Amino acid sequence: MRLLAKVKYKGTNYAGWQRQPNVLSIQEVIENELSKYFNTEITIYGAGRTDAGVHAFGQRFHFDVDVSDLDIDRLLYSINRMLPDDIQIDDIEQVDDDFHARYNAISKTYNYLISFESKSPFFYETCYLYPKKFDFEKFKSALNHFLGKHNFKNFTSKEEDQDNFVREIYFIDAFKDDELISVTLKGSGFMRYMIRFIIGYAIDVASNKYDEESIDDLLEETSERHIVSSKAPAQGLILVNVEY
Repeated sequence: MRLLAKVKYKGTNYAGWQRQPNVLSIQEVIENELSKYFNTEITIYGAGRTDAGVHAFGQRFHFDVDVSDLDIDRLLYSINRMLPDDIQIDDIEQVDDDFHARYNAISKTYNYLISFESKSPFFYETCYLYPKKFDFEKFKSALNHFLGKHNFKNFTSKEEDQDNFVREIYFIDAFKDDELISVTLKGSGFMRYMIRFIIGYAIDVASNKYDEESIDDLLEETSERHIVSSKAPAQGLILVNVEY
């Protein structure tokens, strides 16, 4: 039986989603508790990786269990009692045996949060604390350059890519109030550090460090690869949803 789960987590205390040697990951914590519940080794397969310090409201993963009769409500209740307070599984459902949480995904939505405070007991682990002033309208205009299908080789640290670093961003928008800027991005997929590079570079454009037109040059497929140095920190990034 193959099951698909939806999980939320605060990534502050973890070295990212993916299991790694000698550090604690979200995948490892969930696998350990599921293995205890089923009394056999369980491996989970995520819809994608999130970096150390990145959070999620709607990460998805699938796993297989060799049982014919499973009380999913009881599993959901029990596993949440076993997991630490910064990880919670919101939903578990049965899916087809050939379903894959990563390869069947058609889009992903992220938020990025920026706080204007230099120090905040409420925001410091979940927002980019950025007290310096920048032009918000120029920031929004810079973000719009990333909308659509482009080659993002200069906005990812990924060394190689089977799709030649081409991704499509379907939606991007930013909202500002007195305390926060919230950016929403929805796309076909996002490579390592891609959103953090996009946000960081847009802030630098809005701070007059770079010209807005430089974004188009960096998105040119034929240009020489030059990975940007502007990278927003991990704690402001949240995986909101994975759609199938």
